Amino acid sequence: MTNSNDVLKIDTPENISFDYDVAGIGSRFLAALADTALIFLLQAILIGSLFLLARIALDLSGDTATSWMLAIFGFISFVFLWGYYIFFEILWNGQTPGKRWVGLRVIRVDGTPVTASEIIIRNLVRIIDLLPTAYGVGVVTMFINSNSRRVGDLAAGTIVVHDRAVKSVGEISPVRPSTVIVPGAQNHLPDGFPVERISDHELHIIEEFFSRSQELANRPRLAGHILASIMARLGLGNESAPMNNAEEILAAIYKALRADKSE
Repeated sequence: MTNSNDVLKIDTPENISFDYDVAGIGSRFLAALADTALIFLLQAILIGSLFLLARIALDLSGDTATSWMLAIFGFISFVFLWGYYIFFEILWNGQTPGKRWVGLRVIRVDGTPVTASEIIIRNLVRIIDLLPTAYGVGVVTMFINSNSRRVGDLAAGTIVVHDRAVKSVGEISPVRPSTVIVPGAQNHLPDGFPVERISDHELHIIEEFFSRSQELANRPRLAGHILASIMARLGLGNESAPMNNAEEILAAIYKALRADKSE
């Protein structure tokens, strides 16, 4: 893994690289502002409704009503402070309504999806980021850190990046072979290509690539990376498989191996 001030580069075990645009303070501030506004709106609706219900049901008035109002406000504020971000980031895989609106997502520093435990940690540590007020510690930490990570991110091993429609192989869930559609009927392997040396792991990567290829905005580049990593392991040079035909060669490898396994 390497990074600059704006880009996080992830190198996978298959020698495939993926770049993520790191979210800066400005975009994270907009997301936090949207989330804060939504939290206040939800709190106002919920607190008002509960207070009205309690007043009618218990016939409260005067100082008693004020005490109930403060108690309800304190409880609801506590729940939202700790629960809002945790709930949505678990539900939406690293996004809150504010992050989704701005186009941000929380991921792990190795580029893989964030887990529930990491989401809980980064949000429990939010209390430190809030000190002394208005995310004082968090903002200073983000200025110091090259990837704009607050204390919660450092504790949980997470980072906030700009969300993309482009998917990497590591983010694609396994599918059954019957759902894989490979392109074209004229797929031929280069002469002497040692298809029998392709590992099951590499076959799985090829299978996942074709299962979601219609969704990949970086499809040709990703096909080239996959083929290049396979050729590097096999000790072959680029001349053995032209990169401009990477997708066709991957399709030929897949078909040849599937035909061999079905015999």
